Amino acid sequence: MKKDKKIAIDKIELIFNHIKMVQKYCYSLGIKLIEEGDIELGRNLISNGQIHDNSKLKGIEFEHLFYDDPLLPEVIKHHQSVNPHHPEYWGSIHDMPKVYVAEMVCDWLARSNEFGMSITEWIEVTAAKKFGYKKGDKVYEYIKKYLGMLLNKSF
Repeated sequence: MKKDKKIAIDKIELIFNHIKMVQKYCYSLGIKLIEEGDIELGRNLISNGQIHDNSKLKGIEFEHLFYDDPLLPEVIKHHQSVNPHHPEYWGSIHDMPKVYVAEMVCDWLARSNEFGMSITEWIEVTAAKKFGYKKGDKVYEYIKKYLGMLLNKSF
């Protein structure tokens, strides 16, 4: 197999595996939200999971989102600007609608599993500093609730 074909297949596998994991989490959390009585939020989250990160399969993102590409910072900025589950899309994590906060938590959990990182440490330390939220903020409470529902335990 030619090198270009192998690289394309490897990229697609990485993207597809990530999307499948996020879809699984969106479905699981969506069903739990519906069971809690928040039918619209649960249904919309499940729907969002079905189109999560599709931009990675096209154009500049597919061509340059991987490895040590000199365009990587520009590509990440593009990705964040077209995917509303990223706080950067909204300008602030505090302005994100709940459905996108829930999808973001599903995305964060998938990424933490992919990289073998602690999701709680990411949320409490890294993300809190990066996105400027703290315990007691409304967005923190949503993050905590959604992660607890996914992990089937309190966070």
